[in-house]
Amino acid sequence: MRRGDRLFQIVQLLRTHKCITARQMSDRLEVSERTIYRDMQDLSLSSVPIISETGRGYSIDPAYSLPPITFNENELESLLLGARMVQAWSDRHMAAEATRVIEKIECILPENLKQSLQSQEILVPAFHIFSDVAEVMPGIRRAIKRQEKVLLHYQRADGEKSERVVWPLGLFFWGKVWTMVAWCENRNDFRQFRLDRIECYEAQDSQFDLEDEQTLNYFLSKVCDEQKN
Repeated sequence: MRRGDRLFQIVQLLRTHKCITARQMSDRLEVSERTIYRDMQDLSLSSVPIISETGRGYSIDPAYSLPPITFNENELESLLLGARMVQAWSDRHMAAEATRVIEKIECILPENLKQSLQSQEILVPAFHIFSDVAEVMPGIRRAIKRQEKVLLHYQRADGEKSERVVWPLGLFFWGKVWTMVAWCENRNDFRQFRLDRIECYEAQDSQFDLEDEQTLNYFLSKVCDEQKN
């Protein structure tokens, strides 16, 4: 995490907790306590009204505010619901990012609106995805961003196993099952793979360059055309 992002996250933690210790912040941000102490000093020198209480930790002046965000209550409810779904049904890295999104939203809300949204009747039980999917997903997301080829060890629904080199293009969530759309070198065509059937994968050293008819957008337009017909 970049230093600027970390300082912003510290301010969010201070705004969402009445009092928080350096140890708690270091655990949340995965840095040393010494780094937190240095960051707190830098924030104080930058005129952020931090309050230090011996034996209790740190807090921030409630009057300290950030620029307003222009969402109505229904829009905020939608944002929070989406973030909670990511918390419950993605890997731990995305879940952590979703948690930070929720904290950023809640820290800028007036108390009455915060209580209203926290008591909403639309809930997302945190069952989380299966551990094998949670282990696979971060690497697949990384390969998609870097356009890296991946060697898949895959088991089909009928139990047949295969190895194939694919070009990961995108991930889709179907309410419970995650699938990956990829260009398959073996088939020279698009294929979809369920993440819970990927036994293991190996990132390759080579990257892929897509032709126009190998992109995710082309795949989506192709699927739409097939559904219309």
